[in-house]
Amino acid sequence: MDNLDQAFLDAVELHSADQLRSCLDAGLDLHMPIRGRLPIQWMTAMYTRSDELANCLKLLLDGGGQLDDPAIEPVLLDDAPSLREAIRSGRLSIDHHTTLESAFTPLEGVSLLHVAAEFGNQNAARALVELGADVNARAATDEHGMGGHTPLFHTVNSNGNRAQPIMKLLLDAGARLDTQLAGVTWGKGFDWETTLFDVTPITYAQFGLLPQMHRNESDIYDNVRILLAAAGRHIPPLENIPNRYVRS
Repeated sequence: MDNLDQAFLDAVELHSADQLRSCLDAGLDLHMPIRGRLPIQWMTAMYTRSDELANCLKLLLDGGGQLDDPAIEPVLLDDAPSLREAIRSGRLSIDHHTTLESAFTPLEGVSLLHVAAEFGNQNAARALVELGADVNARAATDEHGMGGHTPLFHTVNSNGNRAQPIMKLLLDAGARLDTQLAGVTWGKGFDWETTLFDVTPITYAQFGLLPQMHRNESDIYDNVRILLAAAGRHIPPLENIPNRYVRS
């Protein structure tokens, strides 16, 4: 891998629009795969979640890159006005389903709301809910019966707890807490791939405590409290957070 390719991957990891612009100026070919993925596929597949995704992605699109499913562009750009216009005009169905690689919760056979939830794109998520998107839409299941998760699963242990506002939005809109999956594979295809069984939104939130997920313990228990409250369940005292043994 040459220096330009590595510089691009570094820009993807940091969500650095400036570094990405430098790569494009240096001649990065958006139609040439890097380690098996096109540059725009690296941008959407990898693990960083931030407001800068839209700026980085727009640079690639303006430079001639193309999403595998162009219909989801306004969701990934968190562009609520364009998303509303596309749905109201009939150019995009509120029930549109798509598939793209994800470093965390799978995005296989998912709704637009799943995509917005995974990337923590609040404007797009809010627009979709207001337009009547099914907050309990199910992702596809594989030949082993794994998957079938709702958008809520993408929000309960998100990178940097970025999707917590969307978690609250979905709960307010009637997202079910009693959905139980046979299982789900988190980070499928990546070094941190982890298969989990008998999963509900609350148990999936708690899986954020696994070391490979790199989530903040206080954030995870804050989300668990919110989910338990939404389910009308009693919340016992949670006094050993952060865990003294782990931090000793």
